[in-house]
Amino acid sequence: MVGASYTLAFELYPYAKVTDQDVPARQHPVIVIGGGPIGMAVALDLGRRGTPVLVLDDHDGVGQGSRAICFAKRTLEIAHRLGAGQEMVEKGVVWNVGRVFHGQKQVFEFNLLPEDGHRYPAFINLQQPYFEKFLFEAIERARAEGAPIEIRGRNEVVGLEQRDDGVRLSIDTPDGLYEAHAEYVVVCDGARSPTRQRMGLSFDGRVFEDNFLIADVKMAADFPTERWFWFEPPFEGAGQSALLHKQPDNIWRIDFQLGWDIDRAAELDPERVRARVDAMLSSRSGDVPDYELEWTSIYTFQCRRMERFRHGRVLFAGDAAHQVSPFGARGANSGIQDADNLGWKLDLVLRGLAPDGLLDSYSKERVHGADENILNSTRSTDFLTPKTEISQILRNAVLDLAGAYAFARPLVNSGRLSVPCVYDGLSLNGPDRLNGPERSRVGSPCPDAPLGKGYLLDRLGDGFAILALNCDPPGLREVDGIPLGHLRLDMPSDDPSGALADRYLGGQSRAIYLIRPDQHVAARWQDATEDEVAGALRTALAKGGEGCL
Repeated sequence: MVGASYTLAFELYPYAKVTDQDVPARQHPVIVIGGGPIGMAVALDLGRRGTPVLVLDDHDGVGQGSRAICFAKRTLEIAHRLGAGQEMVEKGVVWNVGRVFHGQKQVFEFNLLPEDGHRYPAFINLQQPYFEKFLFEAIERARAEGAPIEIRGRNEVVGLEQRDDGVRLSIDTPDGLYEAHAEYVVVCDGARSPTRQRMGLSFDGRVFEDNFLIADVKMAADFPTERWFWFEPPFEGAGQSALLHKQPDNIWRIDFQLGWDIDRAAELDPERVRARVDAMLSSRSGDVPDYELEWTSIYTFQCRRMERFRHGRVLFAGDAAHQVSPFGARGANSGIQDADNLGWKLDLVLRGLAPDGLLDSYSKERVHGADENILNSTRSTDFLTPKTEISQILRNAVLDLAGAYAFARPLVNSGRLSVPCVYDGLSLNGPDRLNGPERSRVGSPCPDAPLGKGYLLDRLGDGFAILALNCDPPGLREVDGIPLGHLRLDMPSDDPSGALADRYLGGQSRAIYLIRPDQHVAARWQDATEDEVAGALRTALAKGGEGCL
């Protein structure tokens, strides 16, 4: 992005000199480079599991500006497991409904979560500084309960050397350089990742020839809390598309498509930005309410990723590993799924309970997720910005049809909104021997469901677990030193709403699920023996075993 300056929204971890700066390089199990949302989530997950982790950030808090604002249901479920989800929803603007316009005319509306029985909504809008702040506060609560997490602000990593026994880091501070040693390093230092560049690693993909202006506007307005998207907007200066979202604190995110050949400095001039905003606001009612420009920036659509996310003892996550265009809210949400995938694997490897090769599956599974996001993001961008006259004619024909016929609406692409990745066909998957629902197939994240006064995901925990429906689970309580939780539920007594049966049984009378620590389905059966469960768990640990696909 261009035009956004780094000023602090929240000073959370001000610089303080530590004893490590005056002694030989100290050994750490894990060092995380970057204290943004992905780095914080990785640290929180590891620390809650008891693995010591050090976070190094080159600033001393959270930067100003909304940046990411749309956080999806799966991200909120992960944040809830980490102890921060409820605060996010209480602060955020909840929405499930979006509207798509072509010029003045509404083409259609959609509801991303039309069914009941979920703790969290399809999306909330929440400025990224708040998201990071709530993760930091969850870290502080976890530390108070003994979680071994340390954060050092204004500690900039300026050198990295991989060795057989770990990684040596050179760190610059206001008091000079010092060194630290880590068994593993997790890199979460953003799309321009200095660490990735320092290691000479590629970041390949496509840059789309278009620019978009973000304007965060503070105003009291009566627009509904929905996602509004315009193709060929009816207001002056908006270009081919525009987007309007409400955020907390009476902040509204507005995006305008500017085109490719622009003078960026001129477009960021406050008077020119205000002219565009005025035109949008006056098109609704003729009046322009009082407002303030809180933050502006220009971004270019880019879809890139590293070839692989693991390089020896250095693992990349979030924007440092992959980058997508912001329409579809796939950036931060995908990064949080990276953290969710990596935390339990790194913890088990460090404890000697899983082979180092389990970390290779992190790269394979999250490359799979990145490719899915890049594909959807690329399709969205091509639909948003047709490059030829015939492409524009076809795009507008689809919009015209969608206004009258439901069959055409799935073809309208204003940004396919983020959904969690399913690890179909990948190496950690065990057998799928249940003719059950597609949504809870092997490789999928567990769909939540109401359970008594709580929800299913709370009862599954954050370790390996057997979920047994209408039957006794196999008696296995541990495999190779790894505890195995048990949860038996019976329908309809434990499932008065019917949501659990619908999401996990389909038309079957009974089922057994093996759930991974990141709450993805590792295997499922109608009946399973102890040996079958043990084999599937070993497969999920990259040890081989029965059921490996």
